Amino acid sequence: MAIENNNVVTLNYILHTIEENGEKTFVEQTTTENPLTFLYGVGMMLPKFEENIAGLNEGDKTSFDLVAVDAYGERDDRAIAQLPADMFKETGLPPLGEVLPLQDNQGNQFRAVVVDVTPEAVVADLNHPMAGKTLSFEIEVLNVRPATQEELSHGHAHGVDGSEGH
Repeated sequence: MAIENNNVVTLNYILHTIEENGEKTFVEQTTTENPLTFLYGVGMMLPKFEENIAGLNEGDKTSFDLVAVDAYGERDDRAIAQLPADMFKETGLPPLGEVLPLQDNQGNQFRAVVVDVTPEAVVADLNHPMAGKTLSFEIEVLNVRPATQEELSHGHAHGVDGSEGH
């Protein structure tokens, strides 16, 4: 069965970033015991990622690169927040590099990375950690099946066989 909208896709991937000098840096990979399973065509994945795997079948392998604009966007040097140190009275000031879970006024959750800490403020980078990076994927499609009605109504996959995560 070929990958198309409203299919549940299970795949393995290896992800690298490509540096400006062309060198690849390993980021992460899935395993057959813990693959990526998702509902295709409902906006869960990067649009260009889905575009690159459209029409593939179980057992197919492919590789492709996504430039920053097609992945997590370019870095925005203005996306830096000065968080008052008072916000961290109960937990203590976070260390450099810590990822902070934040929420905006509309209730949207996102993460920021601590880039500086002073007695007055914690400086956090609001860019996605992969912003500005070219992503390089190696893909192996493990399974493709039609989504169940329950998965379609929930808007996400319930595992490889449709029985998990109701």
